[in-house]
Amino acid sequence: MTMDRRLLFNVDWVLLGTALALTGIGVATIYSATYSGRFSGLYMRQLYAVAAGLTAMVIALTVDYRRLADRSPLLYLGLVSALVGVLLFAPRIAGTRRWFVLGPLGQFQPSEFAKLVAALLVAKLFAESRKDSLGVTDLIAPGAAVAVLALLIAREPDLGTAACLVPLLLTVAFLAGLRMKAVAGVLVVLTVVAGLGWRFGLKDYQKTRIYTFLDPSLDPKGAGYQKIQSQIAVGSGGLTGKGYGEGTQSQLGYLPARHTDFIFSVLAEELGFVGVATVLGLYMLLLWRMLETAQLARDRVGAFLVAGLSGGLAFQVVYNVAMVAGLVPVKGLPLPFMSYGGSSILSSLLLVGLVLNVRMRRFAN
Repeated sequence: MTMDRRLLFNVDWVLLGTALALTGIGVATIYSATYSGRFSGLYMRQLYAVAAGLTAMVIALTVDYRRLADRSPLLYLGLVSALVGVLLFAPRIAGTRRWFVLGPLGQFQPSEFAKLVAALLVAKLFAESRKDSLGVTDLIAPGAAVAVLALLIAREPDLGTAACLVPLLLTVAFLAGLRMKAVAGVLVVLTVVAGLGWRFGLKDYQKTRIYTFLDPSLDPKGAGYQKIQSQIAVGSGGLTGKGYGEGTQSQLGYLPARHTDFIFSVLAEELGFVGVATVLGLYMLLLWRMLETAQLARDRVGAFLVAGLSGGLAFQVVYNVAMVAGLVPVKGLPLPFMSYGGSSILSSLLLVGLVLNVRMRRFAN
């Protein structure tokens, strides 16, 4: 499949460069966190995943995003099938069923692609509605579709990824004209669902995470351990950090999941406030360019697609950073572009590809 070369003049090189800068910082931080011990060599696997992600991103650019949105119901059915397959056939790893094991190719996590498929489907559904304002009933179809994905992902269990779908849906709905009364109704429903989820949905270990978030001393060597060690790492970084590869919390193995969910803790300890401010600035730049792309989109599908992706990405970044700082309960939620994981980096680069796709075609016929 070929692409009109004239579209290359409309590529947002700032957005692409920012995403690649975050990816490069992520690989460097993974190397620092794992260059010795049983995790050594993971940075090379991450580089292979980055190469695969860049290839997939380029391929995605050749397909008009409107064609992808039109085929989003098929993509949705495929994703639902994959999520059901994970629950039925995937091996249990660390108490969860999230990954298909692909032998020497590693693991594949279908839930990482839920944000992309949900954004395409929700954009299509809302774009087909020509109303100037929307009520609660207009949320039924897109809300049900997103709820199915969220429930399947929560069953793995992976509450962090499931939660990312909520701001994605609400961002698009608000942009599409959701009335404030409807927003209030949605908030009431979410409150009720949260209460029922606490009573009947959460497992004991998940409730323990929340209790220990409020008071880590309740279980300092168990459920509260991650929060305590992460706060030590972040707090000890100071202004300029301890130096690249010199973080004691990560190098001595005190910080769990240091190359995945807590990669930002490693960065904060080694590069300090300067490194943290730089990375957060890059994320803000990335989100700004994404929102600008939504504003410049030639049609409602493009605007809604990028807005949804922006909402999901912003939630994931903010939650992960707040988590490592001890401000919210610990969830298995990777930091986009930076955390180790082939599925995570692949979905992050595909997200960039979709945003570039919309911006490139803003002048197309």
